[in-house]
Amino acid sequence: MTEPTTGSTDAELLAEPRLVVEPGVAARVSAVAAPVLEGMGYRLVRIRISGESGCTVQIMAERPDGTMQLEDCEAISRALSPVLDVADPIDRAYRLEISSPGIDRPLVRRSDFERYVGHLVKVEMAVAHEGRKRFRGKIGAVEGDRVHLHRDDVKSGEETDVLLTMEDIGEARLVLTDALVTESLRRGKSGLPPEMPPADEIAQPVPGRGKSLGPRDPKARKPGKGAKGPVKNTQEEE
Repeated sequence: MTEPTTGSTDAELLAEPRLVVEPGVAARVSAVAAPVLEGMGYRLVRIRISGESGCTVQIMAERPDGTMQLEDCEAISRALSPVLDVADPIDRAYRLEISSPGIDRPLVRRSDFERYVGHLVKVEMAVAHEGRKRFRGKIGAVEGDRVHLHRDDVKSGEETDVLLTMEDIGEARLVLTDALVTESLRRGKSGLPPEMPPADEIAQPVPGRGKSLGPRDPKARKPGKGAKGPVKNTQEEE
């Protein structure tokens, strides 16, 4: 049997649907951004819209192998800004940021859960599982559309092991641990590019978070249009 090539594997990962998706305005942004990212060879991870500093649209993305570097963020920003301007999915001025997933990343696809088996995760269910919405524990085997979780937040009388339906998950995020940092460094996926820009062009990243890039000195334009300008590394705000 012929082994799959890297190209075919990347194509399969690019086409893999997200099981954890956003509602509302973020979903409209996703409908515009996801095809652009996929056409460039990236996967959409998450979209978050916040009202801080006016309005910020953060788009988290990655390559199929989980890597993301400064140059990738810059390329996405240049390609996506005009497309969002034309589609106009947001009815007010906003600041566009492109971010890598970081070490304690969100898990949104089946392959994400498979990649991080054995690591600690926090899960917030969109649909309650046996009357409970919040879980924390180590990721176990993935079976079809469900994932095993070995809980470390068990109270008396509760099940230690649960089987959660991935499409019922509202948010799943890795917990930053020494084991996760070690694994991320081993894979070369710490979220930082091998060559960093000069010190005066980059802010210190939040430990364990991805790089978040947005326009420098953004100039808000008419509602619905994003700011344009050079990008630099900034902190991701939760």
